[in-house]
Amino acid sequence: DCLSSLVLLSINTGKLSVSSMTKSSSVPLQASQTISMEESPDPPFVETYKNLFDTNILNEEHNDLFMVEECELPLINLHQLKYGDKFEREECKKKIAKASREWGFFQVVNHGVSPNILGEMRTEQVKLFKKTFNEKMNIDKSLNFSKGSYRWGTPTATCLRQISWSEAFHVPLSDVSKGFSSLSSTMEEFATTLYELAQELARLLAEELGDYNYKLDYFKETCLASTCYLRMNRYPACPISPQLFGLMPHTDSDFLTILHQDEIGGLQLFRDGKWISVKPNHEALIINIGDLFQAWSNGVYRSVEHRVVTNKFKERFSTAFFLCPSYDTEILSCVEPCLYRKFTFREFRQQVQEDVNNFGYKIGLPRFLVSTN
Repeated sequence: DCLSSLVLLSINTGKLSVSSMTKSSSVPLQASQTISMEESPDPPFVETYKNLFDTNILNEEHNDLFMVEECELPLINLHQLKYGDKFEREECKKKIAKASREWGFFQVVNHGVSPNILGEMRTEQVKLFKKTFNEKMNIDKSLNFSKGSYRWGTPTATCLRQISWSEAFHVPLSDVSKGFSSLSSTMEEFATTLYELAQELARLLAEELGDYNYKLDYFKETCLASTCYLRMNRYPACPISPQLFGLMPHTDSDFLTILHQDEIGGLQLFRDGKWISVKPNHEALIINIGDLFQAWSNGVYRSVEHRVVTNKFKERFSTAFFLCPSYDTEILSCVEPCLYRKFTFREFRQQVQEDVNNFGYKIGLPRFLVSTN
């Protein structure tokens, strides 16, 4: 779950061992370099998960992480939506709804978010992640972020396949306006533009559901700026790629996610029974449907499983905006018979966290099917 898969992990350790590993080795061959955590920006993945590396055989059975077909997501030009004639606007809306039904993912260009904002956001994000690991572990107060905003790895991992080789700052938008740094001001400008885009897309998708009694102001009333989240991701180069995930397979626990990624690539989604790799498009923003929208639309729009694979040589950066309601918001479709029972966002998040703690992975919407209750 993009909202909960990376949980704060406090490590009281002074050294990070960076080891050379082979695909057929169950343990590091040798410690080739020892870097003081006072200097290194990387979380201590190898040292923290040493027991898992020692007890799990690394082999070639997971090379399918990279050996997948590359595809381009449906590409939608929002210029038509804003400036086209009536026919062009309607066609654009239909394309967005079709992609949300059939793919659960699409990408948009001419989206109204200026290249300057995207560039400044990436610059500030890179500067933040270049700080040492110890600095990032203790940075909440100086940035006025809520405690636990910095997250990395997977504390609940019981095997190598459950490790997420990544770190993130997961920040409520209510925290963004509290800071006075260049990072805070850039995040606020970035989040404001993405919030407006997310609201526009959510309303459009509600309209395209047809004659059902969907309340078109639902998202403005329930998904306030203060209830949404911004997450800055970094995926460090991984010495044993491709056998570890950058982010485990998951669906998103929100209504809509808007993602800006770099040119490195690594995002994959599950479609038609197989994993496919998303071709990066630096000019585009990627939109994907979350669990709440799937439940609210009674399964019309699809929340699709996706993952991030690691890269042996290059680090990857991305920034995600999550359109979320308040925790007390009730999720229920207007269509009968409902596929999913009524639940609050708080109940959904608590169930996700409980499953992650108990099983090491998210179960999600199947927990809330009417037929299982």
